[in-house]
Amino acid sequence: MNTSAEGVVLITGASSGLGEEMACQFASRGYELALCARRTDRLDAVAAEIRAATGRRVETAALDVTDAVAVEEVFQDFANHFGVIDRIVVNAGVGQGAALGTGGRQANHRTAMTNFIGALSQTEAALEIFRRQGHGHLVLISSISALRGMRKSMTTYAATKAGIASLAEGLRLENINGVDVSVIYPGYIRSEMNAAMEAKTRFMVDTRVGVKAMVAAIEKRRAKAYVPRWPWMPIAMALKTLPLSIIRNLT
Repeated sequence: MNTSAEGVVLITGASSGLGEEMACQFASRGYELALCARRTDRLDAVAAEIRAATGRRVETAALDVTDAVAVEEVFQDFANHFGVIDRIVVNAGVGQGAALGTGGRQANHRTAMTNFIGALSQTEAALEIFRRQGHGHLVLISSISALRGMRKSMTTYAATKAGIASLAEGLRLENINGVDVSVIYPGYIRSEMNAAMEAKTRFMVDTRVGVKAMVAAIEKRRAKAYVPRWPWMPIAMALKTLPLSIIRNLT
């Protein structure tokens, strides 16, 4: 049975970065946690820190989201252990990439498999649970880069994040009874993934600040949210409407 004051949140890619910080912030809000990631040593350390700080129940599992069978098994095991999963955050991702046709096909393929095919597997498994329960909140973590095509090393990454946003919209159109679907478009939030680009990136915000905005939007069950709202809401509006010639100079 679920004995949590608020409910149970399952987060993938929870061993570092945005996933780790979301776990910490959801626990501080009273949620129990089902956390998974490939790096179990780091994941277990995160879980231990959260238990010590909040006293919340935290369960962990090793998971490579590119393994569709493992995704279904891990999600179902969590559902069995907790009795119910109230929210599933599809967060696991990578940011590798190279300009197409320059020999970086392995990095691009890895990003596509993890970010989109992995997200598809997670969404399938999540909705099996939610349909059975009759309720649930699916949260898909996209990116501001999803709003327009991006060039060079960002091309494949942006395409995968656009695919995630399209998945979310399709599910909202389906209007599954009892199921809310949110897509979150983070701007530049400090994380392990973007550490190499921090020095040359404008508008980068601290992980805690950025994730606080993400969690607030998730808690409101917004259909879509650009976070942090400033400056990413106006930037998002501009990206949607500016000519490609201007986008080329901005990215």
